[in-house]
Amino acid sequence: MDLMDCIAELWKHERPELDTEPMVLIGRLMRVSKCLEQELAVLCRQYSLKTGEFDVLASLLRSSAPYRLTPSELTQSLMLTSGAMTHRLDRLESKKLIARYHSNCDRRCVVVQLTQKGYDLANALIDAHVDKQKQLVSTLSPQQRSVTSDHLRQWLEQIEGRIEEIIPDHSTIQRQRKAKESGVDSDAILAVEV
Repeated sequence: MDLMDCIAELWKHERPELDTEPMVLIGRLMRVSKCLEQELAVLCRQYSLKTGEFDVLASLLRSSAPYRLTPSELTQSLMLTSGAMTHRLDRLESKKLIARYHSNCDRRCVVVQLTQKGYDLANALIDAHVDKQKQLVSTLSPQQRSVTSDHLRQWLEQIEGRIEEIIPDHSTIQRQRKAKESGVDSDAILAVEV
């Protein structure tokens, strides 16, 4: 019996008509999420970063060379408000991990790019991050991990489908990647989309 079972028992006594099964499932999921976030935050602090700052660096790193995106693409990718993104970018720029530039095609368009220092740090931390993630799921068998991942994917698709209008569209990032692969100047695409 874990804490969520105890909570369900208390509700059963106070409000026996309540169906607490969803509460127990969601409660466990949220507790797992908090534990994982805390473990990963400890790792990021070893690199003098907050988890959110690492998320920005990782987003830039996985965007492929030249490792740059617009602030709005980062905001969409990380599902943040523009104010929260600006705050993260300010902190990362003060640490000289990113640089902000005006687009070659349109000076109104700003792009965020990893500096060499940011690139080196992001690469080092992503390796440590993946190692930590492997450690955190190591108590589950490969089959348990696969089944859990499949179930969570299906559930997430259903939940995101219900709130689709407030979940940002990732098509901009996908179009930019396709442009890079086909050799089209991504600055031109960025300028058109602003």
